[in-house]
Amino acid sequence: MALTTELRTQLQLREVAGIPLQASTVDNWSQIQNFEAKPDDLLICTYPKSGTTWIQEIVDMIEQNGDVEKCQRAVIQHHHPFIEWARPPQPSVLVLHRCFFLIYFKGVEKAKAMPSPWILRTHLPIQLLPPSFRENNCKFLYVAQNAKDCMVSYYHFQRMNQMLPDPGTWEEYFETFINGKVGWGSWYDHVKGWWEMKDRYQILFLFFEDIKRDPKQEIQKVMQFMGKSLHETVLDKIVQETSFEKMKENPMTNRSTVPKSILDQSISPFMRKGTVGDWKNHFTVVQSERFDEIYRQKMEGTSINFCMEL
Repeated sequence: MALTTELRTQLQLREVAGIPLQASTVDNWSQIQNFEAKPDDLLICTYPKSGTTWIQEIVDMIEQNGDVEKCQRAVIQHHHPFIEWARPPQPSVLVLHRCFFLIYFKGVEKAKAMPSPWILRTHLPIQLLPPSFRENNCKFLYVAQNAKDCMVSYYHFQRMNQMLPDPGTWEEYFETFINGKVGWGSWYDHVKGWWEMKDRYQILFLFFEDIKRDPKQEIQKVMQFMGKSLHETVLDKIVQETSFEKMKENPMTNRSTVPKSILDQSISPFMRKGTVGDWKNHFTVVQSERFDEIYRQKMEGTSINFCMEL
């Protein structure tokens, strides 16, 4: 059973320093901010729908030396705690989905219960990170996807994710996204913020499109960044096991174990296409031209360049 429109309305986003976040995250903000990261921790950082699950599986395969059985010890979202996740405050939602939320309860608490060093994940813009990550000079692995494809992916995710506000029509969502009124805020500010800090901290900045074009080369970068050395045959195995086709069929990565009342994959699959350039199937010519102009304005002065199709 999907959440009613009334319950989804209760899940409206609230702001921290101008960034829209889920209400449950805002309610637990002080605990999230006081999280004590350790110097040897690795934080996987992404804007939503930019290849988070993909890079998680790559990191986990590297960490487990390509051992598929070890990687399938649990669903991927349990391997790397999501630091800003917190239980939603509505008792009715909690009771309805108690199995799901007992697993996720609070990301920071789940992390503390695991042996360190920790591999964690976040969608937070860099300015909202718990200070301990930067103070302890942790490693950050950031993956970015071009804004048009990201918008399309986020739209379909928000349609099927019953724990996020209803996105409305594509035309309505287009306006919501370009105005940064989605969860975790503006794509432009998020990507620019991490890009501009990539030389000040231990940040490996990767592009979704590059991983798609040459997965082995990009996986090697991640391996070296993690301080690991794996045989080429293991690297080839990781490339194969982290392909979109493999992950789409893998219940540990495709979110098929999540109840339909949370992620309704009859609306849209969690792992939808995994391609570059799908935006062309959604944007009208007028929308594309308007988006390009807004993009030029918002990204002016930054040296970052994205591939829009392969």
